[in-house]
Amino acid sequence: MDTLVKKTFIVYAESTPNPASMKFVANHLLVQNGATAQYLSKAETKGSPLAAKLFEFPFVKAIFITANFVTVSKTDAVQWEDITLELRDFIRIYLNEGKSVVTEFPKTEMPVDNSFVTKKEVFTEHSAPSTELEVKIVEILEQYIRPAVESDGGSIAFKNFENGIVTVQLNGACSGCPSSSITLKAGIEGLLKRMLPEVKEVVAESM
Repeated sequence: MDTLVKKTFIVYAESTPNPASMKFVANHLLVQNGATAQYLSKAETKGSPLAAKLFEFPFVKAIFITANFVTVSKTDAVQWEDITLELRDFIRIYLNEGKSVVTEFPKTEMPVDNSFVTKKEVFTEHSAPSTELEVKIVEILEQYIRPAVESDGGSIAFKNFENGIVTVQLNGACSGCPSSSITLKAGIEGLLKRMLPEVKEVVAESM
């Protein structure tokens, strides 16, 4: 007789460069590799039972889910030392009860994987790389930038390239982070300029 082995989730809290956001990391994937989901209000959480529950906490301002972590952004009314344990335990218990995390991804955010160069259909229409240069930009973002951004509780996605300007979208802890502009210019822009002389500037838009 087959035995179904149930996953046991362990969750720990990890600070991010954004003082308003905390990263809650699990020991198993919560969504398929490369998928992202950001929610800025409870009204947007139709496809995520976990996010809907988290918004029942009055101090929760935004939720970002990807890979094996959930980034929670709070209001200024509370301090992390007063709510981190409560949130961590809630997420751990929720996951160990086998409840769904995301059942339907927001239409503006779609799963990607390591074969993104040949699978352009995973991008939204306006963000699909359409030239060889744009493919190279996306490849650099995925290989060099995304891991670092995810470690800070956020994500980065290519939007478009026009007149030497690369536009990216920052989500999660990176959205509204005081240090994100420094990271964007000193890190992301500097790397792309060094590797691709055609790139003159990198700008970001947040959801």
